[in-house]
Amino acid sequence: MVKGELSWGHRLQIYDACGNHLGTVQEQVLTWLPRFELYAGGRQVGTLEKEFTLFRPRFTLDCNGWTVEGDFWEWDYTVMDGPRMVMSLSKELWNWTDTYSMDIPRGEDALLCLMIVLSIDAAKCSQGS
Repeated sequence: MVKGELSWGHRLQIYDACGNHLGTVQEQVLTWLPRFELYAGGRQVGTLEKEFTLFRPRFTLDCNGWTVEGDFWEWDYTVMDGPRMVMSLSKELWNWTDTYSMDIPRGEDALLCLMIVLSIDAAKCSQGS
């Protein structure tokens, strides 16, 4: 479960089914482009920042050496760890709300992948996309 909190910028708290806190996505305010800090277990595990590009959306991801890149329409994204795909992400069309399909081959990557998805969606929201 994900709960948003009132704060300057987006602040999203992630909980498991039993209500235990797993992680936080915190937007940094007063930055030129959207920037998010990712926290798991109370410690910062990475950052995600949108880059200025003209065509394909790109994000700088400082987390486990992973990289993320999106397609021209900002509907599909891929997170890679070198040659290994960590996650593929696709925005589903024809829904009232933003809905994404995630393919995460390794379960141990799920929390970080969820934080990346929440950051990307919040960055698009921050820029009015």
